Amino acid sequence: MIDVLVLDDDVYVGRLHCRYVEQTPGFRALEPVRDLRSARKVLAAGGVDLLLADEVLPDGTGTQLIRETSVDAALLTAVTDAQVVRAALSAGALTCLFKPFDSEQLTSLLRRYARLRRVWEQERLSQAGLDRALRGFYDAGGAGASPESRAGSTSARILEALQRAQGPLPAVQVGEAIGVSRATAQRHLVRLAEQDMVTVSLRYGSAGRPEHLYAAPA
Repeated sequence: MIDVLVLDDDVYVGRLHCRYVEQTPGFRALEPVRDLRSARKVLAAGGVDLLLADEVLPDGTGTQLIRETSVDAALLTAVTDAQVVRAALSAGALTCLFKPFDSEQLTSLLRRYARLRRVWEQERLSQAGLDRALRGFYDAGGAGASPESRAGSTSARILEALQRAQGPLPAVQVGEAIGVSRATAQRHLVRLAEQDMVTVSLRYGSAGRPEHLYAAPA
């Protein structure tokens, strides 16, 4: 079992990413943390195999922590500045995953990481074997990637829109908010509701016809 520590200052996002981790066979999410101080305590206690760190934190940056630790790490961030990404990679991050992303994208990263770990467990490596391992890890859109992962992050954009909303929204407004059809939004909302990632309530119109409303969990 690969134990993963999620570091994110947003409680909802941290729990969501932990849920994604738990849905991936062979991985276990530890209790998420919100700042560098808490993360350092957990890392010092041992038992962390992979760190998934946000960049912007209340008491510093994810890159700082990645530089400090010998634990394998990836940066999960909404910061797309090239120099920030370069600094994180130079500090030791295996890769960066830009927010918002959906469960398929993080699952793809975790599965590729698991394959890479198996390579490191070998006593010796050949050049060809190393090349294959690195290509397999960094080729997120290769043969091992799912159609959902290659298609983008509609579900993640829906979650982001619901977080920004002032209250529950019907599928048609969710679709308008992210630029997709009502049918597409409805399909993703149903899947997210089945995974308990959004809440569903009913609103009755003047004609008494019910309408489903969706919201991010409190």
